[in-house]
Amino acid sequence: MVISWGGDRPYRRGLAIGVDIGGSKVAAGVVNAAGRVLERVRTETPDRSKSPKVVEDTIVGVVEELRRRHPVRAVGIGAAGFVDEQRATVLFAPHLSWREEPLRDALRDRLELPVVVENDANAAAWAEARVGAGRGASDVVVVNLGTGIGGAVVIDGELYRGRHGIAGEFGHMTVVPGGHRCECGNRGCWEQYASGNAVTREARELAAADSPVARALLNAVAGDPRLITGPLVSELAAEGDRACVELMEEAGTWLGVGLANLAAAFDPELFVIGGGVSESGELLLAPARRAFRRSLTGRGYRPEARIEAAELGNEAGLIGAADLARDALPRWRQGRRQGRIGSRPVHRRGRPGAPE
Repeated sequence: MVISWGGDRPYRRGLAIGVDIGGSKVAAGVVNAAGRVLERVRTETPDRSKSPKVVEDTIVGVVEELRRRHPVRAVGIGAAGFVDEQRATVLFAPHLSWREEPLRDALRDRLELPVVVENDANAAAWAEARVGAGRGASDVVVVNLGTGIGGAVVIDGELYRGRHGIAGEFGHMTVVPGGHRCECGNRGCWEQYASGNAVTREARELAAADSPVARALLNAVAGDPRLITGPLVSELAAEGDRACVELMEEAGTWLGVGLANLAAAFDPELFVIGGGVSESGELLLAPARRAFRRSLTGRGYRPEARIEAAELGNEAGLIGAADLARDALPRWRQGRRQGRIGSRPVHRRGRPGAPE
């Protein structure tokens, strides 16, 4: 299934709300057609042990708060989990209590607005491709480096989601057969070598070995390796600590190897690297580019994709979700006319005379 740019069609104008749901927060923003966030709200995600309705109530609360001040036309939800091909049901969310949860219809009935549910990595990739680091490029692969590795693919200006809606799980490509055990159950997954978790694991092992090169790391955590985090390694690397620079270079090298595999599969013109680990900038990207060139199939006889840092930061998910929601407007209106969607009038909370 693909989702296209949509060009400059009239329904792409106006305001939409994007909601980015993670394991610890719900962030929402009012976004215009140019990708600018006009207002933001943020609240904590209810405890994962609570019912799905508690999370749903939280989403409705932030959306209603923003609707009181803006004439929004649609709502997009970016959820960390598997979303079905209809962009309606969250099949599985590892950090929330959603299992086969019909989130789109539940929210649509309560908000009386068109609602789209999208995987959060897809939403962020769409934003980067349309208004971020990938603008102007038609074939873009976005890789998000955080605790794990996620991503998405835009081909010929279209977001590719796969037949079942769950494409882009790049982090679980096997790069080292029989390697480190992954939470997914397999061994040697890419995210075990190039993610924030990978950097943290390697740094803790180095410190636990009481290596003299880990002095700065141990001093920063009062001698307790368990307190070492990925952001700490990145911070010390930026300050020039040699051991931490080497740890970031190692992660960058594995990043480049994985990107070469993705280039063999998709042949994009651009890779956009986002997520918290990418904030290390050239400490990560420079070794990634070197490893990419060394590992690229047909190297020396084919064009090389560029590798650039993402531009939109933590707001990419909600910007992309809002933009994708605008694509739901024609289907929403057609469904209302045909009686497939509730016929109650939409109660707009924006300024008097706001456009329909």
